[in-house]
Amino acid sequence: MTQTPETLTTAQFKQAIIDKGQYYHIYHPFHVMMYEGRATQQQIQAWVANRYYYQINIPLKDAAIMANCPDQRVRQEWIQRMIDQDGEYPDGGGREAWLRLAEAVGLSREQVISEELVLPGVRFAVDAYVNFARRASWREAASSSLTELFAPKIHQSRLESWPQHYPWIDDKGYEYFRSRLSQARRDVEHGLTITLDSFTTHEQQERMLEILQFKLDILWSILDALTLAYVHNEAPYHSVTSKRVWHKGLFK
Repeated sequence: MTQTPETLTTAQFKQAIIDKGQYYHIYHPFHVMMYEGRATQQQIQAWVANRYYYQINIPLKDAAIMANCPDQRVRQEWIQRMIDQDGEYPDGGGREAWLRLAEAVGLSREQVISEELVLPGVRFAVDAYVNFARRASWREAASSSLTELFAPKIHQSRLESWPQHYPWIDDKGYEYFRSRLSQARRDVEHGLTITLDSFTTHEQQERMLEILQFKLDILWSILDALTLAYVHNEAPYHSVTSKRVWHKGLFK
């Protein structure tokens, strides 16, 4: 007779979530390259421009979670994430801070906002995340945000290494990373509470860990696309044209 796997205790489940950090994109070769000061200005610009697409879609993901959540108390706390990213008029929040980073690395905000530099692989990965949040239960979608558990470390690594290796980047561009150090820790506390309270059987816990891996896959895939285009010089359609002929999100 096959033995039924035991449900993890709260402490064991939390540790299993933490252990997923070994797959966080801080260990991706592209990020390691940036951290160690081996990235060119073009590569950093490409990362900033493509990551912008992820940044502007985070509020859409959070709005989807709230739209599916019947719990007023959860919505009252979760909405802060949207405010952090979108800001409160006329403050632009995290989106505006990211555009200042773009300017600090030598891009124009118009070019970044146009999304003309967003690679198809990045767009597909980010859109998959937003669509998941729209279709999944709010508890599952909320748990996918727990990659934030590992975020303070990656933001701190940028704050420590980038000024040293890339003195040409204006210090004003680092505001986003500084703000996320405290915001991410607050978000993790809320998201972890929801997750530990919501997934209480072995089957549920296994599904949640798979969802977290899905989110890690998305973050890793974004850097895979950037590596192909800006490290190996194999952007989409590179064998037939040097032009950016890929679609610009007209079908979203």
